[in-house]
Amino acid sequence: MRDYEAVVFDMDGVIFDSERCVLECWKEIAAKHGISEIEKHFKDCIGTNAAKTLEIMTKAYGPSFSYESFAAEASGLFHNRYDNGNLPLKEGVFELMEDLKTKGKKIALATSTRRQTVLYQLEQAGVLDYFGEIVTGDMVKKSKPDPEIYLLACDSIGVKPADAYAIEDSYNGVRSASGGGLRTIMVPDLLPANEEMKKLAEVVLINLKEVAEYL
Repeated sequence: MRDYEAVVFDMDGVIFDSERCVLECWKEIAAKHGISEIEKHFKDCIGTNAAKTLEIMTKAYGPSFSYESFAAEASGLFHNRYDNGNLPLKEGVFELMEDLKTKGKKIALATSTRRQTVLYQLEQAGVLDYFGEIVTGDMVKKSKPDPEIYLLACDSIGVKPADAYAIEDSYNGVRSASGGGLRTIMVPDLLPANEEMKKLAEVVLINLKEVAEYL
């Protein structure tokens, strides 16, 4: 039995298979408007909040690029497809949550997504009630890879970072969690584990079923 008090989850790419869904929407809108290399820049934005994404996209395409308009159009397409409980969950989510609940572990969320969207998606998927605390991108000043969001999540549930596991899929997320002193498990989604991630993470696992077994 591993000795820990809590698990702090990322959301997109860990709980939901949403990063793949968002990427497909971005690619569709980019093709419509003749925007090149969208997948490359999308991957640079994974794990960051809206402000950081705006910064990355403006740097990539120049000040004349209206990221707000692009994002609004892609968001409309995404919500049309995946609202009302249609956003796919990652395999093993409920089993892992129930296992942690049975063991009496605290569960928190640390996601760069804005709070209104987070609460809606978690409620629609039936997993909202598992979380003792939810920290979102609009609650912190600094985006991942800064550790602020994970430190706030640990503080909100009353645990030391060293006594908590973080489950992350993105490079920025792993940097954020490990930088905050959490014991980080990487479950890669769109981004494979590179050498930096293997050094920062305690372990790299294939899916949430493996996480349940590991914990």
